[in-house]
Amino acid sequence: MAAAKVSSLAYSEDFITPHPVIERAQRRGEQLGAAPVSNGAGATLRLLAATVAARHVVEVGTGAGSSGLWLLQGMPRDGVLTSIDDDPEVQRAAKEAYAAAGIPSQRTRVITGEAEQVLGRLTDGAYDLVLVDADVESSPVYAEQAVRLLRAGGVLVVNDMLGEDRVADPAARDEVTTLLRDLGKKLRDDDRLVPLLLPVGGGLLVAVRR
Repeated sequence: MAAAKVSSLAYSEDFITPHPVIERAQRRGEQLGAAPVSNGAGATLRLLAATVAARHVVEVGTGAGSSGLWLLQGMPRDGVLTSIDDDPEVQRAAKEAYAAAGIPSQRTRVITGEAEQVLGRLTDGAYDLVLVDADVESSPVYAEQAVRLLRAGGVLVVNDMLGEDRVADPAARDEVTTLLRDLGKKLRDDDRLVPLLLPVGGGLLVAVRR
């Protein structure tokens, strides 16, 4: 890739400066081993939430709260974020981040548990946006559940779909890369969705539910 293109991508990635509370949540996530979304990916989440005026959002993978804060910045003031994770420690960190940002407690619903089971209890077609940013191996299951949860016109976002830049390499055929490549193709070819793969952060697959 030409040096100018690399510079342009880096410039775009950091074009939006995160709020200091988000920066602290990003650092806390790194300390806890819960990799935060990049600034470019976070800004994209904020934009998508604002575009569809997302009042009902589900996040699979709480991290330390940085992605949730990006989403909440884009959501209307009465919007509610449901964040699912099986790690109580990162969820405590996320709650602290939400409080530090002045987010009213009624705007966040943090659920500790196995995501597949929790998603199965949520209402079909009731959500405006669903973000999948959790364990790669379960991403196909989470993505399928997410499509079920979305209303018509709702947005699915799956993070890290470029697999550390291995998905685009046809010679990379390890299990994780193959899973992500197959998932991308499955979502691309799903007649229920209007998809797009964005080279933002680790790769954001974005799709609108028909």
